[in-house]
Amino acid sequence: MKLAFSTLGVPGLPVPDVLALATAHGYHGVELRAHPEEPVHPGLSPAEQAETAALFKATGIELLGLAGYAHVAAPGDDAPVLDDIRLLLQLAHDLGAPFVRVFPGADPDRPREESDALAARRLGAAAEDAAALGVRILLETHDSHRTGADVIRVLGPVGHRQVGALWDVMHTWLGGEQPVDSYAALAPHLGYVQVKDIASAEDSGPLPLGAGVLPLTECVDVLCRNGWDGWLCWEYDKRGHESAAPLPGLLTAGREHLVRLLGEAA
Repeated sequence: MKLAFSTLGVPGLPVPDVLALATAHGYHGVELRAHPEEPVHPGLSPAEQAETAALFKATGIELLGLAGYAHVAAPGDDAPVLDDIRLLLQLAHDLGAPFVRVFPGADPDRPREESDALAARRLGAAAEDAAALGVRILLETHDSHRTGADVIRVLGPVGHRQVGALWDVMHTWLGGEQPVDSYAALAPHLGYVQVKDIASAEDSGPLPLGAGVLPLTECVDVLCRNGWDGWLCWEYDKRGHESAAPLPGLLTAGREHLVRLLGEAA
């Protein structure tokens, strides 16, 4: 498996500095948070896009994906959601990223079946755009659809190879799902896996990998036992927890922890 980290852990850091961190600490790739607060977002000019793509190519660090914020199950008109996804897909294509991340974001007061159908319809509509651009849309296990079982209710009806899943191991754990069950549900659709660690269900502030309660050993074990060889991406939410320790000082130990888990699982 290849290892990456998300720029959610280094909010606002310029791309050259992000790539320098990845190189210095032995990571193969980077997931970029695609948001107006960040250096990379759908509003970049063609020249800025070309410069960003060239920086990745020059360093040999892979751009794993763009973490977007479209909520595919949210109430409202389809058009704004689809516009957000299509802008993200175009940016990913132009930068050479294979994946874009979207969230579910369903209204908890709305019947589950309606939210699932809404998300499936929107993802189905965006799937052809994704196929034309050679980019894959990944629905993250998150918020209203925390578990693999939740996400598969949406992906099953979509039935398109360019629409898949992003397994966030914290949310499946918070949803009460065992790693073996999450993998079984998501495996046919799995794009990559986000790893992290937290103190408890009540305290989701980011911790160094291995310092919290999340079942990282079990997650890595089930991936290895099934021969999965994709990406593990460390998502450290410094953006949402300003008092958390700075990520750069944790990157080497985090990589070593993941390499150790991979070695033990093998």
